[in-house]
Amino acid sequence: MKKTILFFSIILMPLFTYGQTHQDDVARILKTLSADDMKGRQAFSPEIWEAADFIANEFEEIGLEPLQTEDDYLQDFTMNSVAVESANISVGGQTLSDNQYFVIGNGQKIRWSAGDNISVKQIKAGDDFRSKIGEYRNLKEDLIIFVNPSHSDMFGRFRPYFSRPDYQFEDDSPYNKVFILAEKPNDFQINIKKNVEEKKLANVAGMIEGKRSDEIVVFSGHYDHIGIREPAQVDSIANGANDDASGTTAVIELARHFAQMDQPERTLIFVAFTAEEVGGFGSQYFSRQLNPDDIVAMFNIEMIGKPATDGPNSAWITGFDRSSFGKLLQESTEGTEYTFYADPYPNQNLFYRSDNATLARLGVPAHSISTTPIDVDEDYHQVSDEFGTINLSHLTNTIDAIAKAAEGIISGKDTPTRVDKNLVD
Repeated sequence: MKKTILFFSIILMPLFTYGQTHQDDVARILKTLSADDMKGRQAFSPEIWEAADFIANEFEEIGLEPLQTEDDYLQDFTMNSVAVESANISVGGQTLSDNQYFVIGNGQKIRWSAGDNISVKQIKAGDDFRSKIGEYRNLKEDLIIFVNPSHSDMFGRFRPYFSRPDYQFEDDSPYNKVFILAEKPNDFQINIKKNVEEKKLANVAGMIEGKRSDEIVVFSGHYDHIGIREPAQVDSIANGANDDASGTTAVIELARHFAQMDQPERTLIFVAFTAEEVGGFGSQYFSRQLNPDDIVAMFNIEMIGKPATDGPNSAWITGFDRSSFGKLLQESTEGTEYTFYADPYPNQNLFYRSDNATLARLGVPAHSISTTPIDVDEDYHQVSDEFGTINLSHLTNTIDAIAKAAEGIISGKDTPTRVDKNLVD
């Protein structure tokens, strides 16, 4: 066992130039964000604001400027929480129980009957339940969807998710979709009252203005996690050390590194996103505040606290074939022991499951960088994702590698090709 530890201590020696002080900062930041008193940094909790204040203080000490649209480092925004308060639904004269329906939509009351001009769809026996839900959710009209009872098992699996409060931006007006587990009847009555609450959130963002103000490079990670796990256990706090306090730590340390350099050619934005775990709302709001055509690249850093399956001196990049971003990073680290390679989990569609997705859909070469073997990681979304599970040497080394790999893009020497918006998933 001692020989194994010695081996890893050798291959995890810093490949670049920062040294022990840098790793001390990494440890301090990571330990603070993943501490028990942060209670898992769940979106909308009091503790998420404590985490935001801590990150803002780090940005201030580093000397970042607030974004030009903001007075400070907190990019505040408001969302509506929409939940069904009461429902009375009858189909063919029979009143439905709560487990026979779910609702997706806006905050308006629903009063529909068979005589109204409301579109009615079906998920029939033999249909692909999952794909049909996706199809109907994307239709821009109010809908009633009757689900054949043969899909009762899948309906029961999806219903708890869609029965939770739905978070929406104030200027969004999604269409109402009512899914009902029943054969299509000749008669129905639907009366649904909803409760709408305003919820406050904030990204934490700072910048280093470059010589080219209209060419932006974004470094990001999300600072929220999933909070307290229920039912309560001996330890019920999902600390989120790897997911994604590791990425947030990287963003802060990259800001510190580049703030010590001469003015960059391109403008650098460093942002810690909120609410990734409940729908990616922080990155969605951020993306609406900028012209996507001005964003040259996005380094979204997600779960880099554990060595990848290809070895400790490596990281994988989602959507590797969607732009030349990954190849440019490979070229930038030639001559070092660190390597970047394509996402080894293509079937999990990770390119569109993190905070890079919103900008990628707008054509930005926005990619997530990770090292965690997510298919076998026992700590993912568990209470065991704690500071003690993180390999600090690996984390520090990966931050250094990203700093090195970004040099060509930051200097203006390299420009990644754009993501084809016509090929997004």
